Amino acid sequence: MSEYDVIVVGAGHNGLTSAAYLARAGLKVLVCERRAQVGGAAYSEQRLPGFTFSSCSYVCSLFRPEIVRDLNLSKHGLQILPFEGAVNLGADGRYLGLFSDPDRTRREIARHSLRDAEAYEAFSADVVRQCRFIRPLLMETPPDPTLARWRDAADLMRLGKRFAAMGEKAMYDTLRLWTSSSADYLNRYFENELVKGALAGSAIIGTALGPYSPGSAYVLLHHFMGDVDGHVGAWGYARGGMGAISGALAAALREHGGDIRTQAEVVRILTRGRRAAGVVLQGGEEIKARAVVSNLDPKRTYLKLMPREVLSQEFRDQVGCFKIRGSSGKLNIALDRLPRFKAIPDTLPELAQGDITVAEDMAYLERGYDDWKRGRWSRRPYLDITVPSQIDPTLAPEGKHVMSVFVQYVPPELADGPWTPAMRDGFADTVLSTIEAHAPGFRDSILELEVRTPRELEAEVGLTEGNIFHGELTLDQLLFNRPLPGYAQYRGPLRRFYMCGSSTHPGGGVMGAPGANAAREILRDFSRRAAA
Repeated sequence: MSEYDVIVVGAGHNGLTSAAYLARAGLKVLVCERRAQVGGAAYSEQRLPGFTFSSCSYVCSLFRPEIVRDLNLSKHGLQILPFEGAVNLGADGRYLGLFSDPDRTRREIARHSLRDAEAYEAFSADVVRQCRFIRPLLMETPPDPTLARWRDAADLMRLGKRFAAMGEKAMYDTLRLWTSSSADYLNRYFENELVKGALAGSAIIGTALGPYSPGSAYVLLHHFMGDVDGHVGAWGYARGGMGAISGALAAALREHGGDIRTQAEVVRILTRGRRAAGVVLQGGEEIKARAVVSNLDPKRTYLKLMPREVLSQEFRDQVGCFKIRGSSGKLNIALDRLPRFKAIPDTLPELAQGDITVAEDMAYLERGYDDWKRGRWSRRPYLDITVPSQIDPTLAPEGKHVMSVFVQYVPPELADGPWTPAMRDGFADTVLSTIEAHAPGFRDSILELEVRTPRELEAEVGLTEGNIFHGELTLDQLLFNRPLPGYAQYRGPLRRFYMCGSSTHPGGGVMGAPGANAAREILRDFSRRAAA
């Protein structure tokens, strides 16, 4: 019978991050993964010889540079390729280009509205100010006032001082941003609908909210908090696909002596009295540990793996109320040639190298959300299309390409019943027809098509209802409320049991911060026990 210092349940990128930090500190660590490969939603796979898909997550910005440095991930092959431009496609051949150069972006916005071009500078400055306030919190344990401890009171006071130092206007703007809809927030700055649609897309990705839903403005900000090579808000591709991030983390873990077991599904958390004591694998094997960490979401962790008798009914009810609502779908496509989007000028090929979004205006996005509320996939969906093989030749044979298509909105359950193959085909046809309208001849170039509704995302990757953030990023589920008040500092209701996934602070996306923060708290507890 094996025994470890720590067992991590789930080899998603946060689980690997946490395990790597723990192993680096000298602990004996094991990661147990249900699937045959590591990475959770951040993984790559070949569907045809020579074609590599980023099967779920598909672009990189939020992953914390501190983690890259601490774990020396560049040594293990991690390389991020920034893209120089992006484009939002509207109706009647209209387009809005967005560039890494802010001056070019302002000139491009001026084609649509001189007022909006001037407002863009104020918008960018305000967003950067908000990012400067929030970004330091990403790699910190959130203070939890419900614990009534001096340490949390002191941390809250420091946070309050930082908040007050922003000034009265900025304080008001911050509160408005965290609570308002993205439509209300963007309407303060812009008048052109194509401009607002381009920016509002970031507010609905992975979220069961529409652009007019209160709280969606924060989701917009969440996607601005990353950087590539020190450029705040920049995005890029992981060379070799998103699995390169997980592969580098796994290599760092193994470098420090950590173990990974794939095809090792944990079916129960072992407990001894009021503490975690190990795990039971499918097949009955027991593995003992001094501590257990779950990279899964709260519902999977507490309602499926944790013995019912060790949790109060009140706690289980709280977990049941945690909002995890699926709203996204994904298509991965192998192409025999580069698609030609008719609206994108031949003189600006860089616009097609990054995100190609379809978001005509706020009403377009809201109507898509209305379909989701009625239990249908959006008949006119928001699309976030990328063709990463344009700047990463490792992903496809020469002259051929891979395309990723992220889709909002897609319900986990349809009003007409469970997802069937015919319904999945109908969903795919809606998406492909939308692309074809902007890129005539696109359908004829398809070599391979993979379609993922929320049900595939749940069954294959373990994302409850297909929710890519492990829970809504709304104010009632952020900071000390994530996942639950009293349990926001990565510790669970049992001693020596911890959470490290995206359902903990600071939330979802391929960020790694929850895993790193959880490791810090675990090491603090281990050092206290050693001192005692």
